[in-house]
Amino acid sequence: MTLFVGGQLVLAIAVVPGLRGRDPEGLRAVARRFGWASLAALGVLVVTGVWMASRYSLWDSGTLHAKLALVVLAGALILWHLRNGAAHWLQGAIFVVSLVIVWLGLALAH
Repeated sequence: MTLFVGGQLVLAIAVVPGLRGRDPEGLRAVARRFGWASLAALGVLVVTGVWMASRYSLWDSGTLHAKLALVVLAGALILWHLRNGAAHWLQGAIFVVSLVIVWLGLALAH
């Protein structure tokens, strides 16, 4: 999750403002690579999440169901953003969904 949420912060705070207007192709390349890395990180999170839900018998938890729905939504938004990078609102939507996923994960851990 560190790559996923932390990377979004780095992109939003440093990379996008630093490259916007100067190097649109470089910015596009960085964002695309980060998008693919995010999808890979989501895959790892799904595998480890399945293991943890099984180990701690969380499959009946409404919180887990909400979190899983948001993980699917985040993956769909990332794919949409990879195909349509000009839709800047997607960046914010992905970030907000990511923060809610983290919050739900913390709720499940307690």
